[in-house]
Order: sequence, then structure tokens, then C-alpha cells
Amino acid sequence: MDITALKRVSEDHWELAPTGKMRVPVVFYADRALLEGMDDKVQQQARNVASLPGIVKASYVMPDGHWGYGFPIGGVGAFDAEQGGVVSAGGVGFDISCGVRCLLTGLRTSDVEPIKEQLADALFERIPAGVGSTGRIHLDDQEMTAMLEGGARWAVDRGWGRSEDLERIEEHGCMRGAEPQYISEKARHRQRDEMGTLGSGNHYLEVQRVAEVLDPEVANQLSIAQDDVVVSIHCGSRGLGHQVGTEFLREMALAAEKHGIELPDLELACAPLRSEVGRRYLGAMRAGINCALANRQIITHLTREVFSRVLSKAELPLLYDVSHNTCKEEEHIVDGVQRHLFVHRKGATRAFGPGHPDLPEQLSEIGQPVLIGGSMGTESWLLVGTAEGMSLAFGSACHGAGRRMSRHAAKKQWRGSKLIKNLAHRGIIVRSVSMRGVAEEAPGAYKDVRAVVDSADRAGLARKVARLQPMVCIKG
Repeated sequence: MDITALKRVSEDHWELAPTGKMRVPVVFYADRALLEGMDDKVQQQARNVASLPGIVKASYVMPDGHWGYGFPIGGVGAFDAEQGGVVSAGGVGFDISCGVRCLLTGLRTSDVEPIKEQLADALFERIPAGVGSTGRIHLDDQEMTAMLEGGARWAVDRGWGRSEDLERIEEHGCMRGAEPQYISEKARHRQRDEMGTLGSGNHYLEVQRVAEVLDPEVANQLSIAQDDVVVSIHCGSRGLGHQVGTEFLREMALAAEKHGIELPDLELACAPLRSEVGRRYLGAMRAGINCALANRQIITHLTREVFSRVLSKAELPLLYDVSHNTCKEEEHIVDGVQRHLFVHRKGATRAFGPGHPDLPEQLSEIGQPVLIGGSMGTESWLLVGTAEGMSLAFGSACHGAGRRMSRHAAKKQWRGSKLIKNLAHRGIIVRSVSMRGVAEEAPGAYKDVRAVVDSADRAGLARKVARLQPMVCIKG
């Protein structure tokens, strides 16, 4: 990306002043190398976001920013409904509430290494993965509605999980304001047999070892120590979320002219928050969030079942669950004034700092855990939100390494079977239904996650706690 028009505020903070129809500046949080490595479209998409009605403060791009649909992935934008602010289906994305949850196990690396292959086979057999994958759960219309209203709470009530899990989930496991009546029959049909499934693409379940602890005090409060084993689950709202995004993007694009919105890009389709279509989308999107929370909760239950058979002394309490494709109503201080805003995070993770009222009591002192996924051949990270980050980008941080290469290009460069063999030589066991999917998700197709995390840490968005390395990876 050409950065000549940007003003460098600090090593990891750059700004693009408003020009043309931009209402606010664009702020990039990244070091020079990450910034120059971003596609030129990232800057254009961030400029487009900065042009939307009712946007507050700035259009933000996280260190893992890359080109997406409408909004850049790694994009954050907050809108004020009282100032004509909008909600954008493209600003949330097709995989509504895609997110990561991390489970502790109470195990050490030495406990898992001898039975790693057996554990990989058992997880792969029990947890459905891949394009169009279906599970053993079938939801009729009544249960579908209950799930869309209740999220992870619904799942726990049905026996998939523990009540104490809910305290460690964003929104305490249930997104308020969900309106299942705005979920179409087609979206419901797509989800009817997909609960408790990983899906495809960059989604995964990984057994990981804590390779390095960088903040021992915070790690201790989170019950994390070097050489501990954890499980990370990355997935979202599956076919239902995709269908909701598809339907409302089309409707918002058609309705934009009626609302006097000039779209710089049709993929940035949006509607006023106070409009009829805007309100319907919010209700449907919140139901999609509940679908994702319920899905990850069921997968957690299935994972616990597998561990109870293979490693019976494992405990698997939930460390935290946080989403990175949402639009949330939040209170934020802007220029010394508290404002009620609708914060879009597209491929960006909520990262609330210490003392935030939405955090459970046990985490209030240290801040919200921030779970950043890498690739199946590199590493993932555990961070915590900072007080400083609340004013930098509405309490947001990066969500992963960020792609540096398209899936099409990755397929041309790597073969899935060879990748799996190479990773096995490095002690990483991969199980997948699709060799093409493995090639698309090759470690080399992603940016250096350590550089991304270092940049987020230096910028003050979140603080590094621990580095996690994959031992077993289940992919679609």
C-alpha cells in the first residue's frame, strides 16, 4: 500500500486526513512493514467507511488489516444513531459473530504428547467439519427460534455445557435484542442441521501448548502457565449468518437511494440505524450472534466429551469467548462526552480494558482476554484489553494474522497433503476433510502473526500475555 499520504503519529499509529467525501480521518494501527504490505484496496475501503453518515471519530484499521467485502477486514467503525448513523451488513460480514473461545484443560504438554494422534482422531470423528458439514442435532422450528433467542444459554439449558461457562462469554452467552422473526425460512433451513459444526475456511479446533508466558502475573490470574495445554475453537454462525448477510446486503443496496445514502461501493450497503430495514437487520444480526454463541457452546460440549474419554483427568473450564464480526451497542467516551454508539468490528476483536462493567468480576482487574488466532503452522496469542485501548479504537484489537494471499493463489502454490506431512514432521497433527481447504489455509498464505501482535501491543490496543503453539488442528 502507498503510505505517502499518511501522517505517522507514532511507530504503530498512522493517520489519513479527510479528503473528498470523508467525514472523519482513517487511522491505521500497524508498523511500516505491515502497512506497506497491505493491499491498496484496504486504504480505499477504509476511506469509504469514513464517508458513511453518522460515523464517529475515525475509520480504524487494525494491524492485520486486509481487503474484505465493503469494510476492510480488521476494520472498526462506530456510528451514532442520533446523527443519522448507519448499520452496514458489509461492516459485520457474512459470518456473523465468528469468534474464538479458549478452554483450559488442566493438562500439561507431557500429558498430551504420547496420545496426540489418538486425540486428533477422536476429535475429528466427533466434531463435524467442512463445507456444508452437518451434525447429529436437528432443530425444528420451535427449537430454532429458541436457539436464536437464547444463544449459549439455550445450549446450556439443553445440556450442552455448564452454567458457569456463561460468565466467560461475551454478552454472558446471550445477545439481547435478537428478533428471530427476521430470520428467513431459507436461513433457518441452512442452519437446521449445522449446529455443533466447525464449517470450513479458516475455522478450526486446535489443541495448543502454552509456549511462552510474557506477563506471568496476568497469566497466573487466568490460570495459564508455560507448557499448559489449552483448546481453541474458531467458528461462527455457519449457513444462517451467511444467508442473513446475503439477504440484507441486497436489501440495503436497493434501499440506499431512498434514504439519501450515496454508496461509494455497493458492497458497503447500509441503512440508517433508525430505519425500518436497519432495525430489522439489527434484530436478525443479533439472532445470528446467538446462533454463533450456541454453536461454539455445543462444540465445547463435544470437545469435553472427547477429552473425558481420551484424557479423563482433563477439566476444560472456559477461559473466554469473544467474537470478531459484530455490530454492538456500546457506551464510549468521545471528546470527554459519553455517547451511545453502534460499533462495527469486521475481523476485529472487542478488547475492553480493566474495570469495564461488561466484564465478569474475575476479569475486571486485568481486562478482557483477547484471543488472536494464527495459522495451523505458526502460533496463536492470548492478550488482554487495556485502559488506553478504550480511547484508541473503541476498545478493539486485531483478530488474527490476516491473509497476505488469496485462497486461489494459495491453492496454486501449495498441496494440502504435502503441507500435512510437513506439519507432522514438526509435531503438528492436522485432520481435515479437504486437502484443497488445507492448501487454502497454508501458513504461508498469512502474515506474520507475531508482527501483528507486537504492533497491537506497542500501539496499546491490547497487552501480550502468552504465546500458544498448535499441537493438533482439526479443519474443514
